[in-house]
Amino acid sequence: MLIRFDDVSLAYGSRPLLDGVDLQVQAAERVCVVGRNGEGKSSLLRLAAGLSQPDRGTVWTRPGARIAHLAQDIATADAEYVRDVVTSGLRELLDARDEYNALASALADAGPAPDAGRARRMDELHRLLDAGDGWHIEQRVAHVLSRLQLEGDARFEQLSGGWRRRTLLARALVCAPDALLLDEPTNHLDIEAIEWLESFLLEFTGALLFVSHDRTFVNRLATRVVELDRGVLSSWPGNYDEFAVKKAQQLEIERQRNELFDKKLAQEEVWIRKGIEARRTRNEGRVRALYALREERRERRERIGQVDLTVQEAGESGRKVFELEAASVAFDGRAVLREVSLRIMRGERVGIVGPNGAGKSTLIRLLLGEIEPTSGSVRRGTRLEVAYYDQQREQLRLDASLIDNVGGGSEYVSVGGERRHIVGYLQDFLFRSDQLRTPASALSGGERNRLVLARLFARPANLLVLDEPTNDLDIDTLELLEELVAGFPGTLLLVSHDRAFLDRVVTSLLVLEGEGHVREFVGGYSDWARYRDARAQQEASRKPAAPVRVPQRAEVRASPTRAGRRSYKDQRELDALPALLESLESEKAAVEAEVNDPGFYARSYEEVGPALQKLEDLTRRIEAAYARWAQLEG
Repeated sequence: MLIRFDDVSLAYGSRPLLDGVDLQVQAAERVCVVGRNGEGKSSLLRLAAGLSQPDRGTVWTRPGARIAHLAQDIATADAEYVRDVVTSGLRELLDARDEYNALASALADAGPAPDAGRARRMDELHRLLDAGDGWHIEQRVAHVLSRLQLEGDARFEQLSGGWRRRTLLARALVCAPDALLLDEPTNHLDIEAIEWLESFLLEFTGALLFVSHDRTFVNRLATRVVELDRGVLSSWPGNYDEFAVKKAQQLEIERQRNELFDKKLAQEEVWIRKGIEARRTRNEGRVRALYALREERRERRERIGQVDLTVQEAGESGRKVFELEAASVAFDGRAVLREVSLRIMRGERVGIVGPNGAGKSTLIRLLLGEIEPTSGSVRRGTRLEVAYYDQQREQLRLDASLIDNVGGGSEYVSVGGERRHIVGYLQDFLFRSDQLRTPASALSGGERNRLVLARLFARPANLLVLDEPTNDLDIDTLELLEELVAGFPGTLLLVSHDRAFLDRVVTSLLVLEGEGHVREFVGGYSDWARYRDARAQQEASRKPAAPVRVPQRAEVRASPTRAGRRSYKDQRELDALPALLESLESEKAAVEAEVNDPGFYARSYEEVGPALQKLEDLTRRIEAAYARWAQLEG
């Protein structure tokens, strides 16, 4: 055992975050902590790291165990260069080696009569350096830099958020920790970096205790899910999908139990109010039982409500929403977007993916008219009513109250054609009454995200543009946002690194692959990943590997030079593949919806078996179609 919580309690003011909880983390376990924003997940990690102390109870770590902690916020670093930031993770050993070398120099200068106290201190430092391998600090730092593909001479402050996070992870890893504590490690990382981090952590041999809202990340890594709910920890073996099913069952049981309890309490309250009958029967035991029921009801901690998300639908936009023809954008002579041609029609649901810095936000700004192309043209449709979620939250006025941010000075908002008081509307987004007149600067990251969503959905829209909306949201709110976006009848543009979110709400992707190139792909992120991997395998089998481009809907009819190397039959097959895949994906989505219905497995095997077999067959046909597409494009 590496870490143990025994009867641990922690409160901020009168609000308990941890209420007498117990937790054990074993070596080589990968434990994910989930829960609503503000429930205390980050505080739990800080307790485990020894960075704070509980109000009651004990937090024990195995003597001599090395615990490394990576906080949610990307901190600034005292050191200027990446190598120095990483080296600072061995500060204790660095200080010990410096002191040892200074004492050794002093003893050499002292001549034949060395100071006995200095000699004893040198022995202590020598043992410490031997135990921690402090004689090879530079080699250890170089190994970690190489493993995480970091440039040691790069300036830390000039790195993107993703590379800063990778540098801070290297600082945590350089001490070879027995346990690694990560708080929302995927925030601000692009998908490529997240997939790299997953693979890296799967190879990590120590214990992993982490907080994350990224369901794909949790599903791939977690061997156990621990939920923090109303101050209580509950442990669930398996990944997030398994936890979600079991948790839903538990909540239904809890709801039924509370209904029965409340019914019994109501009956006893009716009895005690009769007064005369209660005194005449002298049923003192029943009276004491009623007092106990009242106390139990007072102590019941109600589950926090769900965010009530509703988007106002505006009238229909024109049929053509955006059309780009050879549109390029350059900043300071550097091409961010290069001759992009695409068309987005009303009702399309488009995901935008690519590495950080590839130009995703620039593409959004170009489409919305916030910037104009350096060359080429952009045509925008008619009757567009835009609801735009900006990942920088620039719409928020941090010095203004929550009410002023959403209402703009009005006490009412119009939601779905209904006039709502702004207090009730904000409470739908789980804001407390005491928060409503405080400045937005006092909110946490997750609360600021909810405030942006409240502001966004108070306005009618037929074009929903979401730029990284999932950062800092808890999983419950994320899933509700997912439902809302999936049911939005207008046009959707979504920039996100959340692969599960993309798979559930988009039908096509714009993939930014760097150097300004934008490729169009029909399907969700998992479809793209299968195609990408199949293409990579095919390229690896070639000697030499021929260049392969991502197919675009607009480029299905290949250029004459490519068609000249492809038979008429193959060309016809290639032309037909996008429509075939769209049909297969649609059929698969319908079967998945049937299988995911809560009552599906209550049916007879004669109904369940064929449906599962059909889902498996469709998956196999889709994978084969993507592999064939890669082959024909080669």
